[in-house]
Order: sequence, then structure tokens, then C-alpha cells
Amino acid sequence: MKTFIQTVLAEADAQAVNLLQILRAVQARYQHIPEEAIELLAEGLSIPRTQILGVVEFYSFLHMTPQGRYDLLISDSITDRMLGNQFVLDYLAERLAVQVGQVRADGLVSLNRTSCTGMCDQGPAGLVNGLALTSLDIARLEEIVELVNQQTPLSQWPATLFAVADNIHRPGLLLSEPLVAGDALRAAFERGLPETLEELDRSGLRGRGGAGFKTAVKWRFCADEPADTRFVVCNADEGEPGTFKDRVLLNSYAGQVFEGMTLAAALIGAQQGFLYLRGEYLHLHEQLQGVLTERRAAGLLGENILGLGLNFDIEIRLGAGAYICGEESALIESLEGKPGIPRNRPPYPVTSGYLNKPTIVNNVETFLAAAHIAVRGGAWFAAVGTEKSAGTKILSISGDCARPGIYEYPFGTRIRQVLEDCGAVEVLGVQIGGPSGTFISNRELDRALAFEDLATGGSFIVFNCSRDILRIVQNFTHFFAHESCGFCTPCRVGTSLLKKQLDKIVDGHGSAGDIVELENLCQLVKHHSHCGLGQTAANPILSTLERYPDVYEKQLKQISYEPGFDLDGALAIARRMAHRDDAAAHLSQLED
Repeated sequence: MKTFIQTVLAEADAQAVNLLQILRAVQARYQHIPEEAIELLAEGLSIPRTQILGVVEFYSFLHMTPQGRYDLLISDSITDRMLGNQFVLDYLAERLAVQVGQVRADGLVSLNRTSCTGMCDQGPAGLVNGLALTSLDIARLEEIVELVNQQTPLSQWPATLFAVADNIHRPGLLLSEPLVAGDALRAAFERGLPETLEELDRSGLRGRGGAGFKTAVKWRFCADEPADTRFVVCNADEGEPGTFKDRVLLNSYAGQVFEGMTLAAALIGAQQGFLYLRGEYLHLHEQLQGVLTERRAAGLLGENILGLGLNFDIEIRLGAGAYICGEESALIESLEGKPGIPRNRPPYPVTSGYLNKPTIVNNVETFLAAAHIAVRGGAWFAAVGTEKSAGTKILSISGDCARPGIYEYPFGTRIRQVLEDCGAVEVLGVQIGGPSGTFISNRELDRALAFEDLATGGSFIVFNCSRDILRIVQNFTHFFAHESCGFCTPCRVGTSLLKKQLDKIVDGHGSAGDIVELENLCQLVKHHSHCGLGQTAANPILSTLERYPDVYEKQLKQISYEPGFDLDGALAIARRMAHRDDAAAHLSQLED
């Protein structure tokens, strides 16, 4: 082990900022992070072992106990549930003789659930040792079972099992006409860098991650900050359930995304960039490294790019299963090898970001759009969309529709049009912007995709009339409780209380007072949480309570009181320890 750890440390320049990448390598080698490895890393990085433990415990893809040599994780997002993920879990558990959440006795295989894997258009989906598995029907499951039991190395598994389709059904302004490599940079330097930033401002481009901050303003703030070092960061940690557009952009348009990052570096004066790639997209890592290598060979990255005097390069950093790292300051913490806990703001990343240097963090789609604007001009982009929402929006459409996949629409497009295009019928409602967004009913289909109406980072989940509103909300609420980073009490405790309170109502044990208490908890979590995760965690409940109060009311028990705490159930462990189950060892709970 010592030799392996020394090799990994050397590859990471023995820098603590690379701790997460180091731990990923250790996890891949040993199926967990051994105690001996922690001691060696602490010594090699000159950091306390508690710092390493903190990182291991924070990320869901890192483990202190061994996982199976074949670690199977099945996506538990709402779309995967709709497509039958429970059947997948049950089938694998039976055929592989392993319980969900367990490692088989021989250590060969482990099976568990995981949050959304970004394959919502081709589920049920999962991961094996971090690599994507899609469209898990019986034939594929049986093939996986045989390969595992025969202990076939992953490198020898059929490529069809790892095939991930783009499913681009409606290309638009950005996806219809690919750019020639280098054109955006040449155009920017020929026009002049200050003038190109003005074009970006004129275009009206706003951040495509969901927040919608004006891109040119952010980049200008960063450029104007007095500093000798600046950084460009591309946020490819799209953990919002129902979102997978960045996966497609990085698979088929990576060169243009990297060109957008390089353009940003020229405009703000940065020499180093990072692509923060969510851990669930491990299957893209080698391919993306190849694109970077090609761009370096073509003079589009590295020293004196295209002979223009620009020095800039890009490094890929992988996440390890933490939804919160989609928040820009949490992402920066993760880039620095720490738990992804959101920072207090101000200061903002444009003044104090990675390594406390001025940093811009933008979404994959934003960098793609910026590259196009550099070539075609701000007026070209601003001519599409609405007054407050220029350009187009790329949507990840999944759920109850005939053609799930990627669609690009001008801002201002009506929801009804989107549903017609993707083949959605008998629609109950649509979740716009993922669980943190807004659930709209079938009475709101003439609303528009726009920052001034329905803003979205890209997630668009369709539900037909056969779906249960409360089960949808329950899935989203459990997701937020699971993904809370635990930093602040309103989110850490509040999301857990929301989950329990909602479960009580969904299970038929709630009263009218429980709905009032549920609303109160929602407001507390929304208004007092530290970051966006907590501030939006109550949205699924609030948006459906507003639209479907009758659904909640019908679920209530027609009694005046039901205890919220099971006294007798709480004594179950004590009874087992005392080997008693007689009447005197039980308590009855009566209403006064």
C-alpha cells in the first residue's frame, strides 16, 4: 500500500488541494479508504488525519468500510422510480444474493441506492464502480449478473452496457451549428478583448445554471479585481434530479465548452481553469482528457495560444457524490480538497474564490453560449428570446413523455409547446427546474420559459395523471434531507423534520394541525437556511400545497388527535434486550 500511496501523492504533487482526487484513487484501488492509507496520506500531505476523515465522511462515493469489488448503485431519482428502479433493485438483490445496502459475504458485490445519476432520459439507470449503466431491462440485468458472478473485469464487459445516448431531439441556436475550433478566440482578439466583453454584455447572456446572473457583469467584476492570479471554473456538477444537459454538452460539444472557458480566461486575465465534473459522469472523464490533449496539440491550450500571447490550461477535477457541490462556493471548497460546505458570502468568488483568488464560476451551457457570442456577436444572440431573457434554453426533458431527451428553445416558449414536442399527453403537472424549482399544474401550461416567469437550470420532468402528487413530493423531500451538508441547523434539522412530517401525512396519520405545522417548517427552512439547498428544499411542498390543497386534505385521518410519537415502539429495543414481550412490557397511549 505504501508504494501505491506514494505514487498517488507524486501524481498529485503532494498538495492538499488534491485530496479529493487522491481519495478517489484510493477508493478505486481498495474499494474503501483504509486506516493505513489515511495515516500515510496525513504524513505525505502534512495535514491532520481528522481533515482526511472529514472529507471521506462528507462524500457519498467514499467509504470507510469495504464495498464490493463490483459496487452497484441504482439511481433512486423520481424518474428512475417511475421507470421501475425498485424492480431493478429486487432483481439484482435476488440474483446476486445480496441485500440492498449490503456487501455480499464474499466481498464480490455490493448493492445500494444512490441519488440521481443524470441518466433520466434512459433509465432505470445505475453505476458500477462509478461507470454509467442505462436502460436496465431484464436482459441487461441478467447479463450484469452473469458478468459479476464470473468475475469478469469491467474492461471486458460489453460496451453496449455502458452506452449513453445524447438523445438530442430539438437543436436550436447553440446546438445546430457547431463552431470551428479556435474561431471564438480568433474573433475575440481581432475584435479586441474589451470590445468582446461589450458584445457579451450586449447579448444579454445570463448564467444558465439557474441563478441567472448577468455573465458579462460577473466577468467584469472579476477582471477589475486587483490580483495577479485569477481562475476560471466550469460547474459541471449538475446534481439536480431531472437535469442531464451538461452531460450531453460535454459528450458532444466539449471543445466548444473549453473554448468558452479559454475565452473567459482571456477576458479576465486567468491562466488556470478547472472543469468540476460530477462523480456520476466518470464515464466522460477519459474522453474529456482526450479533448484537452487535442486542444493542446492544436495550440488552443497551453503557452501562447494561437500565437496570441494567451497562456491558459484546464484541469479536470471529479466530484464524489455530493449534490451541494453544485452551489458555487461549495464547489470551490471541494476543488480545494475539502468537504463541500457553502461559504459565507460576501466575499463572493469573483473577489475571493479558489485559493482566495478572484474566480468566475459558470455553468457548462454558459461557456458554450459565450463562445458562440464571441463569433456571431451580441445582437445575434439578443435577437432571440424575450426582453429580459435573451437567447435560448437547453432543456433536459424526462418523465411521462414519448421522447425524453435534449430540447433547445428560445426563451419565451410556452410550456404547452414543449409538452407537444416531447409527446406528453394527459399531463398532471410539470416540475420545472428540478425539485428546487416549481411544480406547475396542467392549468398553467400557457406559462413561459423565462427568467421573468419560469426560470430553470434545465430540468423539466413531466408527470401524467396516473401519478401520485404526494409520492412525488415525498421523493423530492427525502432527496433534500439526504443531500443536506449538515452545516446549518435550519437545513440539517429542518429538512429532516420536513421529511418526517410529510411522511406522517402521506402515510395517513396526519391531521389538519400537521399541515399547518408542515407549512411553518417550510417557511423556517426556506428563510433561515445558509445556502440555496436549504432555501429551496421546501419548494416541492409549498408549490404543491398551493396548487393541490385538496390532495393533502384527503390524506388526513378523520380524527381529532393522533400521537406523533410511538411510546410502545420506542421500547422495542429494550424489550429485546430484556427478552420480554409480555403485556406488562408494553405501554398503551390514550387521548385525554
